[in-house]
Amino acid sequence: MERPWYRHRISELFEVHPAVAILGPRQCGKTTLARAYAQGYDAGPVTLFDLEDPTDANLLNNPKLALQDLAGLVIIDEVQRAPGLFEVLRVLVDREGNPCRFLVLGSASRDLIRQSSETLAGRIAHMELTPFALTETGSEAVQRLWLRGGFPPSFLARSEAASTQWRKAYVSTFLERDIPSLGIDIAPRSLRRFWAMITHYHGQLVNYSELGRSFGVADTTVRRYLDVLSATFMVRQLPPWFENIKKRQVKRPKLYLRDSGIFHNLLGVADRAALQRHPKLGASWEGFAIEEILRLHHVEEGEAYFWNTHGKAELDLLLIKDGKRSGFEVKYTDTPKVTPSLRLARDDLALDELTVVYPGDKAIPLTDDIRAVGLSKLISDGSDPQAN
Repeated sequence: MERPWYRHRISELFEVHPAVAILGPRQCGKTTLARAYAQGYDAGPVTLFDLEDPTDANLLNNPKLALQDLAGLVIIDEVQRAPGLFEVLRVLVDREGNPCRFLVLGSASRDLIRQSSETLAGRIAHMELTPFALTETGSEAVQRLWLRGGFPPSFLARSEAASTQWRKAYVSTFLERDIPSLGIDIAPRSLRRFWAMITHYHGQLVNYSELGRSFGVADTTVRRYLDVLSATFMVRQLPPWFENIKKRQVKRPKLYLRDSGIFHNLLGVADRAALQRHPKLGASWEGFAIEEILRLHHVEEGEAYFWNTHGKAELDLLLIKDGKRSGFEVKYTDTPKVTPSLRLARDDLALDELTVVYPGDKAIPLTDDIRAVGLSKLISDGSDPQAN
């Protein structure tokens, strides 16, 4: 996968900032993307440091000495292993006539790597890289991507069994090595049990007290575990939207496991037949479709919500972007219909457009201002500027 949008986006960010951070889960393709970008870099030499390589890690024990004489593009991989580097980077990018552009790669959110936000404020841009999306694999791969998820080794595996085995090993490595490497002191067995437990809450409102009782811990522990899984791109806590209307609105976030393949592994779903029989089939499709819509629109923080009232009017996804309100309701059905809840959402939220997303491949007008669109068509049309 060449991932041209991301390469172009890095170039755009470097036009404004001397440092760019590519953040995303481990094994989503950050290093491959950085190397691809470096191959086309023509403004100077390229130097790569990988902090998982003991030799490079030792070199950066004295970061200013190692970096101060370099020019061109400097790539630092797995930067979360040495967050103190950001203080040195600030000094280097503030030099008069700074000859370097710094591309840093990290497997945790900028909130978890807090030094990058504080030390390099105004000097660094952050870009999230996700696992493969339908815009990259092609809409014909929708079933494969849904079942296996978007992590490249899982999606590209030679068989379903190999894909399943890779994801199983990924979860173990994530818990036993990646989480401790971030300085997070949580027993891998406890976090694994918690992660498996929240699969049953996928697509539901977060109830910290209920989760705490089920797991036998305090509410604060539940919040901490969820924050860790969110900051490492494993879980999405989709925030609620509040509208100034005379209805009681839900104020708790909804919980999703971000990668459908990891979700299926934790459920024990190994193939499509097992998925079709599983009671979480609809919830799985909902989470998968929501992630694809967010990736299609390159949604940033503060642009995506869900909406729900205690009177049962609801909307799975509300995007507020570029002054436009777009609503999406996800349904696992081959006969999408307009419901009273959809009409309420359209009217109460003053939506500019409302789309029911289903597993088909056609666009069907349901009313003058509500349409049903198959996910594969929605993605292919949205990623093609000549479509429509």
